Amino acid sequence: MEIGFGSDMLSNDIIKKMKDYAKVNNVPIMTEGGIHYLLKYIKKNNIKNILEVGTAIGYSAIMMCGVAEDIKVTTIERDEKRYLEAIKNIKKTGLEDRIHLIYNDALNIKLTEKYDLIFIDAAKAQNRKFFERFENNLVENGTIITDNMKFHGLVDTEVEASISRNLRQLVRKIREYKVFLQENDKYETEFLDIGDGMAVSVKK
Repeated sequence: MEIGFGSDMLSNDIIKKMKDYAKVNNVPIMTEGGIHYLLKYIKKNNIKNILEVGTAIGYSAIMMCGVAEDIKVTTIERDEKRYLEAIKNIKKTGLEDRIHLIYNDALNIKLTEKYDLIFIDAAKAQNRKFFERFENNLVENGTIITDNMKFHGLVDTEVEASISRNLRQLVRKIREYKVFLQENDKYETEFLDIGDGMAVSVKK
């Protein structure tokens, strides 16, 4: 999918540098399959106002804004280094007026605005808390998309005893979140084998 801002196409060089930075600095950004699906979903459903939990270095927020000129993204990041890198990247793309970047822990944030889409891509153990904190900010028939539901394949397989206790607890939390989504009758949730696994929860 082409990504453009106004009459100028987003420089492939900027995107490449973001990807290279993420790889070198071990910053998790969306997989190619994941970002491709997300952008197609935004375009198909005419989504205009997005809340993102977990900015990282701004890659997905920038890409989402590239779908259409009237899309706006509010995005929250608690890591100072990543937040500062995101500011630089957003300035390079000239999107300061369309991406509202908040430096804080998302669980400390209260928002009054309504969003067509809420995209959760932050601390995986907190997925349910993020979902419950911001679902009241979702428009009727809006969507909450959660990334990394497979967590590198660990969620759907027997977890090795050799992995760390913290990692085992994280996998357990993601599994519990999946059950929460399956049993939540306010949403119709589809689990997709795309990228690192995605949950698409549409408000009934």
